[in-house]
Amino acid sequence: MASFSPNTPHLKLTSTSAAPPRLWGWTSLFTAHKQAKKKQSFQFKAVYTPGLSLSSPTSKKPTQRREKNENETDDISILNERIRRDFGKREATRPVMDSEEADKYIQLVKEQQQKGLQKLKGKKSGGGGAGAGAGDSGYNGAGGFSYKVDPYSLRSGDYVVHKKVGIGKFVGIKFDVQKDSTVPIEYVFIEYADGMAKLPVKQASRMLYRYNLPNETKRPRTLSKLSDTTAWERRKTKGKVAIQKMVVDLMELYLHRLKQKRPPYPKNPAIAEFAAQFPYEPTPDQKKAFLDVERDLTERETPMDRLICGDVGFGKTEVALRAIFCVVSAGKQAMVLAPTIVLAKQHFDVVSERFSKYPDIKVGLLSRFQSKAEKEEHLDMIKHGHLNIIVGTHSLLGSRVVYNNLGLLVVDEEQRFGVKQKEKIASFKISVDVLTLSATPIPRTLYLALTGFRDASLISTPPPERLPIKTHLSAFSKEKVISAIKYELDRGGQVFYVLPRIKGLEEPMDFLQQAFPGVDIAIAHGQQYSRQLEETMEKFAQGAIKILICTNIVESGLDIQNANTIIVQDVQQFGLAQLYQLRGRVGRADKEAHAYLFYPDKSLLSDQALERLAALEECRELGQGFQLAEKDMGIRGFGTIFGEQQTGDVGNVGVDLFFEMLFESLSKVDEHCVISVPYKSVQIDININPRLPSEYINHLENPMEMVNEAEKAAEQDIWCLMQFTESLRRQYGKEPYSMEILLKKLYVRRMAADIGITKIYASGKMVGMKTNMNKKVFKMMIDSMTSEVHRNSLTFEGDQIKAELLLELPREQLLNWIFQCLVELYASLPALIKY
Repeated sequence: MASFSPNTPHLKLTSTSAAPPRLWGWTSLFTAHKQAKKKQSFQFKAVYTPGLSLSSPTSKKPTQRREKNENETDDISILNERIRRDFGKREATRPVMDSEEADKYIQLVKEQQQKGLQKLKGKKSGGGGAGAGAGDSGYNGAGGFSYKVDPYSLRSGDYVVHKKVGIGKFVGIKFDVQKDSTVPIEYVFIEYADGMAKLPVKQASRMLYRYNLPNETKRPRTLSKLSDTTAWERRKTKGKVAIQKMVVDLMELYLHRLKQKRPPYPKNPAIAEFAAQFPYEPTPDQKKAFLDVERDLTERETPMDRLICGDVGFGKTEVALRAIFCVVSAGKQAMVLAPTIVLAKQHFDVVSERFSKYPDIKVGLLSRFQSKAEKEEHLDMIKHGHLNIIVGTHSLLGSRVVYNNLGLLVVDEEQRFGVKQKEKIASFKISVDVLTLSATPIPRTLYLALTGFRDASLISTPPPERLPIKTHLSAFSKEKVISAIKYELDRGGQVFYVLPRIKGLEEPMDFLQQAFPGVDIAIAHGQQYSRQLEETMEKFAQGAIKILICTNIVESGLDIQNANTIIVQDVQQFGLAQLYQLRGRVGRADKEAHAYLFYPDKSLLSDQALERLAALEECRELGQGFQLAEKDMGIRGFGTIFGEQQTGDVGNVGVDLFFEMLFESLSKVDEHCVISVPYKSVQIDININPRLPSEYINHLENPMEMVNEAEKAAEQDIWCLMQFTESLRRQYGKEPYSMEILLKKLYVRRMAADIGITKIYASGKMVGMKTNMNKKVFKMMIDSMTSEVHRNSLTFEGDQIKAELLLELPREQLLNWIFQCLVELYASLPALIKY
């Protein structure tokens, strides 16, 4: 009889005289296979390859029963899909750190956390900040950061969060007498879904947070219940787990950056001459940004990843130009990446003019405006290092663009790029210096900057000659549009007229031609022929075209000094960052600029659209792009660190409590570490010996090699085991139940190794798991569970996780229960640091 024991160093065939192993034995597994071999003259020739391409002309087709079951959903396929969705290859194959590296890692993270705290402390003391409410929260003096609200700063109708009860509505502060006293004291009265609560003011100041999303008029989805806090606890737990995952992701990102090395750039005296060409006096914020970038490039050995956040026209480009000069003068290439061809062309013109005094520095533009021959010539020049500065759109990220010696990537308006482009940008950060320019950074980027994990320089001081843009928000009417355009034309200016889609551009063209018969009007959008679009933009820039009807292709970068009125129709269809950028197209000169934002009917607008408009109206002053992005963060959520979903769990608890939970998680990051163990050291003391059907053994052609490969895949990591299982099923269809049990054993052992479980055993109705994890890690895992059955049955005692079942289960059912339990525990792994 052939038997298999995964507790041995390698999978082996043992003779029938050997004693069968007590655990994990494949008893009589291949008996049918031996008998079948006697009746067949052919030999199995198929072998397992990494892609599991097992094939042979002699192989049989699966039986009808197997074909019928092939598409059924089973526990393993559900787990595989969950691993793919929640972990991804990056997470499932996340490298394990040694303890010394991890300790250094955690210390660095805590230092970064303190930087984030100081940054937020400064913002709060200034009365602003993400989720700040009337300056009523701040540094608590005990080394922590508090977002708790001062009850006296609340107004009737404000929404608040009680840490233990949930979301309620503030009613007021009144004097009342306690039961055992005659002295009245002040109480805070809060309305909940099922009644009114009162608590002393002193207690309220320790437990209450303002429920703050984009602004104080934001309504929560529901009020919490006093009589049942389970729903609130679920919301809070969901937020905690999401935050912990963010923290781990942040730590990994930060450590990965720290591991990258490049020699500092030399300090070039010629930079002073280059800087002298800047025709304006730099603002104090600009000077600080210049200094920050110079230090990143010339004093650090790790690649730069800095965000320059400055309002439209506040001088971000000059910061980028000086960084480019530093890198290019050291013999490296620089790439300037823009979201639209209009902005790319403008950057190319600015860079070309600025470097025109340096004949050895060649500047090139890669765009769809070029002929095939021109494009091929540019690609060849980039590859051989004959172009020093390359400007373009996302085509610069394509596989055909091969850089000779890339040193710097400048990204303008990162939020305008798609998912794939952002992933490609992220991959560049491993090896090159990256400078991101944005007036309204995406919430994910803003979040990194706020928490100290990403370097950021804020340019909030306007140039002396800039005037605020006057914003007009109203329902659409042709009369208002004509009046606004007439005012601008009468003072010799030009007008942008922006619509959200190409289809509607002809309609305003018709009525504007009737209203202004002698005025040159043109249409511009991204689907026009390249030359036509380029000519239209050129004529508008030169002042020949007075009214430009266009899509948001002009959103970024178009700098027309004489255009000081912009009209945006169907404003509700634009995002907040888009509207802010569009408004920034005007007001570049010393004239007062006007932005007219028209909506069809407020009753037709969603709550989120109304919030965007209200936020834009609030941020009318110059230099408020950063504050606007913070409001956007409240509206859209923080999003995810590596993905592009622009929603978050902030609404569950409000921004203030969310931030406090985030910093609490950061300060206790060393408590959430899981120490994985070697796969082969895991003992599974469950005596279960399923038999494989003879027809399935024959169908597998070479079952022993398949078993060896399954074990090797499980030993490597769970991603490899998942790929093996899926490849096996693609090749041979759904396996019989006995084979599914054997695969589940491999999954159980793999998952146990990853989360630090060294032994799994059963005795009667009790299941035990010996582990090296601490109680706080166990609590995190329990909080992550979606199954109440498993969550309620598990306890932690010493170095054991135990479960008392209602009845003693047959061995196969017991393995299924353990499999499901480990799947639930394993789901928390992305929120833990893996040693």
